Amino acid sequence: MASRSERVLVTGARGFTGRYLVDRLRADGYSVVGMTEALPAGASEVHANLLDPGAMARAVELARPDRVVHLAALSFVAHDDVEATYRVNLLGSLALLQALDAMSTPIRSVILASSAAVYGNVNADAIEETAAPAPVSHYGASKRAMELMAATFRDRLPIVVVRPFNYTGPGQAEHFAVPKVVSHFRRRAEAIDLGNIDVVREFLDVRNVVEIYRRLLTCPAAIGDTVNVCTGRGVSLREVIAALEVETRHHPRIRVDPGLVRANDAPRVVGSPRKLEALIGGLPEIPLAATLREMLASG
Repeated sequence: MASRSERVLVTGARGFTGRYLVDRLRADGYSVVGMTEALPAGASEVHANLLDPGAMARAVELARPDRVVHLAALSFVAHDDVEATYRVNLLGSLALLQALDAMSTPIRSVILASSAAVYGNVNADAIEETAAPAPVSHYGASKRAMELMAATFRDRLPIVVVRPFNYTGPGQAEHFAVPKVVSHFRRRAEAIDLGNIDVVREFLDVRNVVEIYRRLLTCPAAIGDTVNVCTGRGVSLREVIAALEVETRHHPRIRVDPGLVRANDAPRVVGSPRKLEALIGGLPEIPLAATLREMLASG
């Protein structure tokens, strides 16, 4: 059982997911310290570059966390700087785990955010954690490498690896598919250039994801395990567009841009939540229609 006086270190605290998680944890009474590459905004943040092991060690010792959620990463699959993706996602995570391992006080739990991208193109209606990882992007490969590296710390740190499937919500950057589409509808653009709109993905609400992280943070049975963060329900981008058309009564032309069609895109990436539900019980749920309405209103 967690004490609400516990300190939780959140890396990537100013990012899309991090902002929601920090607010959720503080609402639950935790003392939250955010790690940021920017100058800290007061005592509730610490400054460190993930790629500077010395700075990471100092920041962790300053934060003195009881629990940790590691979100900081380069998270865009099509990121141009491949080497940076590996440096940040693998070596940055290594620097954090080394710093936690060297702490003078014990850590109670560490959540490492990996990604469903580690699975690659699995032919399954709902992907289980037992599926053999076969990433088809450098982002997915960097996250799989992080998982393998983290396994070397499992005898010393209470690590939970989470593999979130696609999620979205107000505040997500517009280079991701759903916020891009929402932005065009909000502006009532005449046309939208997209890739394959028939791909099926999970589109969880970011607030559902952070609630799952909050529960796993204090779930002893999850320690040492790898857990999908998903619902088991898939939605095509075509269905997202149809829902926005109903909501806005706007009908833009959808143009397929060959440059946005990824040759290795799996037609369906949907996870099995069986293990997750066994660990934390019933899943939180904000319906996609409600998420889209809030995204439309937040611009």
